[in-house]
Amino acid sequence: MTSHLRAQPDPEWREKYRDMIRTADQALALVKPGQRVFIGTACAEPAALVEALTRRGRDLCDVEIVQILTKGEAPYATGELKDCFHLNSFFIGRAIREHIQQGLGDYTPTLLSDIPRLFTSGRLPLDVVLIQVTEPDTTGKVSLGISVDVVKSAAENASLVIAQVNPRMPRTLGDSFLDIYDIDLLVPEEREIIERESSQPTPETCKIGEHIAALIEDGSTLEFGIGRIPHALAAFLRDKRNLGIHTEMLTESMLELIESGAVNGSHKSTDRGRIVTSFCMGTRRLYDFVDNNPLFSFRPTEYVNDPYVISRQHKMVAINMALEIDLTGQVCADSLGSRFFSGIGGQVDFNRGAVRSVGGKGVIALESTAENGEISRIVTRLTPGAGVVTTRGEAHYIVTEYGVAYLHGKSVRERAMALISIAHPKFREQLFREAIEAKYLNKEMADLDGRVLLASQEMHTSTLLDDGTQVSFRPVHPTDEPRMRDLLYALSQETLYYRFMTSGGRFAHREIHNFVYIDHRKDAAIVGTVPEAHGEDIIAVGRYYLDQKSNRAEVAFVIRDEWQNRGIGTSLFKHLVDIAKRNGIAGFTAEVLRDNRRMQAIFNNSGYNVQSKVEDDVYSYSIDFN
Repeated sequence: MTSHLRAQPDPEWREKYRDMIRTADQALALVKPGQRVFIGTACAEPAALVEALTRRGRDLCDVEIVQILTKGEAPYATGELKDCFHLNSFFIGRAIREHIQQGLGDYTPTLLSDIPRLFTSGRLPLDVVLIQVTEPDTTGKVSLGISVDVVKSAAENASLVIAQVNPRMPRTLGDSFLDIYDIDLLVPEEREIIERESSQPTPETCKIGEHIAALIEDGSTLEFGIGRIPHALAAFLRDKRNLGIHTEMLTESMLELIESGAVNGSHKSTDRGRIVTSFCMGTRRLYDFVDNNPLFSFRPTEYVNDPYVISRQHKMVAINMALEIDLTGQVCADSLGSRFFSGIGGQVDFNRGAVRSVGGKGVIALESTAENGEISRIVTRLTPGAGVVTTRGEAHYIVTEYGVAYLHGKSVRERAMALISIAHPKFREQLFREAIEAKYLNKEMADLDGRVLLASQEMHTSTLLDDGTQVSFRPVHPTDEPRMRDLLYALSQETLYYRFMTSGGRFAHREIHNFVYIDHRKDAAIVGTVPEAHGEDIIAVGRYYLDQKSNRAEVAFVIRDEWQNRGIGTSLFKHLVDIAKRNGIAGFTAEVLRDNRRMQAIFNNSGYNVQSKVEDDVYSYSIDFN
């Protein structure tokens, strides 16, 4: 790559290679009926060659057009030319979606990493390849510019390679070069490269981006799938440090992370200091930024999407999108029922690579609803005809605007509850009932219906202990059941006696259920957590139970023994008071054993109007917020 970095454009190239130069119409006149023609990817589509091919349409018959992603106007994909051209796409873009959904073209579902092998093995032989390249340099090389992906493999395996030579094409570096003599015909044509504006974030995608950002540690290497969620995510990563990028597609939003200093690639395990990608889509600003820029290494799909290569990056985080997911964790990403909508793309490649990475994460993101909130994207069963792209055994993190569900290693029951908890609130109770009917949840859980509700963001806070440890307080989730069980069984006999007024250390399954399934419309349950390698540990839990007749709530909380006497109880109590006051609750009541002086001190020093009376070694407290 170093020699190509130093190489200069060859001002004499037209004279030097004049025998290879043709007009677009002259070059495309060589296409014959029945041939298979590959067209370069996305924004690198050679528009002049495509137009010339389409002009020949009436003279051709049964020409198969193969491509990954169409971003041009696709003039060949019309009903009038259906006998002339037959479209076969590996990923369905907006320009051809209706054409394929009407049955006028084909969609070939294939892992992106597998496509080059279809060309090299001869299972999908290519007769003609239409690409767009830079002007040749003084070493006789051209750059494939913003689209290397499978284009390089296609060019290396076709019988006839026709290149639109465009001085407006950025000269990208990496494994992005072809020798001029690997091309058969050159068509000089200066045009603006196709541009793609980034989708504007919505409140939902911003919330999803915020949740995903919380999963990304400093020093991580990222892959961004296609869609508006990755664009929204970028805004929440600007304060991260030492991030790297290894992604099949580069977009404009990633420039913000480079310019903010969040991305420098210094902690990458391979390709350190380089941003590795196989194609990019954006505006001229992006194209000018990657032009001759050694920060970027454009590599073929065989490398970028290889799960083994991906897995070698420590802390690799793959972020991809879904259209629908069922309660067992099956992810549909390429169809709406039986209507093909997009494609498999690199989701499977990157998810598999990321979850095998040391400290890596596979993230699937989706908005909780579709059709203006009328349809839940989290469903009990996938829509008939929907295809599974990521299997239930490979799904790890699922993110909606309502939170994060971690599925890997979880039972179907645990998965169902986790996914219901991040579904849109208006669909949760329906999903809960359907999960019971489907036998994903035990029928004994039916009496929990109505308590599968998550609390508002206002119920989150944190406190900093004297030694610098940060304890986070958040609403309890249904998925906290295993951690809640661990907390309860770790408590000493004394702590159990003070909290439950019994020395027994056994908790029935239903009792643990009652700790984690909360109707936050009237009650509250807050857990205090500290980060651990496996996620987080619960070290404290506080609850109040509203008596709607008196508008007062009974409050109780417990702290794991080794975390007591560090101010956690006081912070937890204050947080519960804040929540209760926001909900219009007049005050708290509590029952405290005479010997539990730590709890008494918290109440007595609360700063509120506190009354108490003792009977049979139990203090009855009444705390008035006014």
